[in-house]
Amino acid sequence: MNANFSREDILRIAKEQNVRFIRLQFTDLLGSIKNVEIPLSQLEKALDNKMMFDGSSIEGYVRIEESDMYLYPDLSTWVIFPWVAEDRVARLICDVYLPDGRPFPGDPRGILKRALLEANEMGYTAMNVGPEPEFFLFKTDEKGNPTMELNDQGGYFDLAPTDLGENCRREIVLTLEEMGFEIEASHHEVAPGQHEIDFKYADAIKAADQIQTFKLVVKTIARQHGLHATFMPKPLFGVNGSGMHCHQSLFKGNVNAFYDENDKLGLSVTARQYMAGILHHARSFAAITNPTVNSYKRLVPGYEAPCYVAWSASNRSPMVRVPASRGLSTRIEARNPDPAANPYLALAVMLAAGLDGIKNKMQLPPPTDRNIYVMTEEEREEQGIPSLPADLKEALQEMLRNDVIVGSLGEHALTHFFELKEIEWDMYRTQIHQWEREQYMTLY
Repeated sequence: MNANFSREDILRIAKEQNVRFIRLQFTDLLGSIKNVEIPLSQLEKALDNKMMFDGSSIEGYVRIEESDMYLYPDLSTWVIFPWVAEDRVARLICDVYLPDGRPFPGDPRGILKRALLEANEMGYTAMNVGPEPEFFLFKTDEKGNPTMELNDQGGYFDLAPTDLGENCRREIVLTLEEMGFEIEASHHEVAPGQHEIDFKYADAIKAADQIQTFKLVVKTIARQHGLHATFMPKPLFGVNGSGMHCHQSLFKGNVNAFYDENDKLGLSVTARQYMAGILHHARSFAAITNPTVNSYKRLVPGYEAPCYVAWSASNRSPMVRVPASRGLSTRIEARNPDPAANPYLALAVMLAAGLDGIKNKMQLPPPTDRNIYVMTEEEREEQGIPSLPADLKEALQEMLRNDVIVGSLGEHALTHFFELKEIEWDMYRTQIHQWEREQYMTLY
């Protein structure tokens, strides 16, 4: 992924490799991949940025009266899907533009580009991100619908025979490698049926593109194995949920702006201020990094998920951890995002939060090197350790009150995202859940 393809290269490869269809991909506000599929005969038109689609049919895009949108393909994202042998299919990830040639303000990829522009203006040439998306594999029934039956009973780093997802996971890794990913690790996670595949860090846009491609590959290959892959944050009660930890650092050219060899932790002032910004705005960006009702079932004590806003270099219970590597690999790891997040928006709000910390020279609170889960509420208050929001409603209210997060999303995306999420919260709030029936039907 992200090679330097020219227009001529793409036309030539498409012909040589017998590509018959091209998917012009983009992402809606909720993080779902959308695509306009075109035959090979339309490829030149697409490469001229002349492919139009109806934006009013896409979640959170626009009203009917302003619906014409143009797709501008990013040539570096050209890739042929390895799993289609006949009538081959390729894809290009696109930016969304208005008919007058301006970037569409509600395009999540464009929102991340805007955030990166601010970093550039502050002298940072790149935000590097190493994402760690986790997922569960469930068996499917004879109709191909997911069941609640897990595909294995494995545990953290288990090997076969307990880890029956191993063949599926191996094929996912091989497919990703064929598509240009550099896979660093692939292993079973803590919960039965839970897996993680880590790929090499990349600049923020490429990393977000890769997360979207990764989800597509995982779901496609799982289906071929008679399994359903889900990135739902907490599919099962009583076991760990799935996170999408995001390792991040800022670079100036080839220099990691987060590293300082003279600091006892190896962290520069920039890294500390960035981290202070992340902690300061964490409650306000949670609606973006943890965007579903279900996200907050993961963020509870006892399942290794970070529900407390603190940092440490030696302890995994806080929200932000500083991994041990130094030099060029110095980075911070935000542990609260989950894989239901729209990756473009999640990286945009975290970057905005970190940059705000740098701009305002925010003071980083002392690290929390104790296990926060065993602290009492009073102890947490004493140490100034707030909790992340308890539910989506609280997260949405926190987001609206924060000018930095509101500004990074822009009015269009904020308004539409908020409306969609308010509807989701209301549907959930008014629904009668099985738990309530079990608790109250006979009791009252």
